[in-house]
Amino acid sequence: TTASYGAGLRKFHIFCDVFSIPEQARLPASFELLHSFVLWAASDPDHCPAGTAILAAHRFEPVSVSTVRKYLSAIRAWHIVQGWSPPLSAAESEHIEWSLRGLQNLFGQRKRPLRPPVTIEMLNTLRSSLDLAQPFHACIWAAATSAFWGLMRFGEVSVSSRTAFDGCKHIKRSDLEFKKDLDQKPYARLSLPTAKTATPGEIQVIVLAAQPSILCPVAALHNLHFVVPAAEEAPMFSWRDSMGRIQPLVKRSALKFINGILLNQGFGTTFGHSFRIGGASFLLAQKVDPEIVRLAGRWRSLAYEAYIRAFELVASRHIGGLSL
Repeated sequence: TTASYGAGLRKFHIFCDVFSIPEQARLPASFELLHSFVLWAASDPDHCPAGTAILAAHRFEPVSVSTVRKYLSAIRAWHIVQGWSPPLSAAESEHIEWSLRGLQNLFGQRKRPLRPPVTIEMLNTLRSSLDLAQPFHACIWAAATSAFWGLMRFGEVSVSSRTAFDGCKHIKRSDLEFKKDLDQKPYARLSLPTAKTATPGEIQVIVLAAQPSILCPVAALHNLHFVVPAAEEAPMFSWRDSMGRIQPLVKRSALKFINGILLNQGFGTTFGHSFRIGGASFLLAQKVDPEIVRLAGRWRSLAYEAYIRAFELVASRHIGGLSL
């Protein structure tokens, strides 16, 4: 909620900057201003003044109607915190709600743009930029390879803030086991205390098979344990700061660090699910059975939409060059 409220206020001020709304007209905001804002945020991003300098600094992507409602809640809370009354009366709120329903009927429920997948080339680039003898780098690498090969959400290998770690919710050092399968091949087993798709009390298991390359997640986890020894109740993906204190891997900081490396090498920005999507894409490209991918990724169905990007990348292998 805090993040969505912050995003709502940022979007509102961008709107005001684009349309040259003076500061004194933003607080308190009029019904007319807020009505225009929600229509702009949820409809066509091209309806902005041409040549506006701020357009070059911000990407304008329309958001869903449900997100716009959160934005309005953020603006309402901002008014109250600043000592003003809520900006909209009941009748005005109902008027805006009818407009939003109309937009939803017109555009449907918007979804986020497809996230770009992390690729093997990107992993190699990340690896070549790291010094695995450094605690933070060792932690980043273990998290990145685990997220990719384990088809994990990045939030499962990180926490939202340094103080957010909870051993009942987040993965700990004691939740990792190094084992061998029936063919005596090494693998790592991660037990997630909680997960997005898990029922209360359900433990979900991640199996990381060893890979014959520098991208091996099992080797990365062994390296993390060597470089950053920690107690069993410590965060699984953690590092030691300059004072020798154990710190959990914070999602925002980790992705910012990874993005910095990839952007510097000409790749696009990576998002948390990009590792999960990239791992699934790679496995399907190697013709791994989709059912195996489903099990590895803990999808409850074949999750067709999650595989569309992967299929696009390898479509020619399956449906190209057919005899006509």
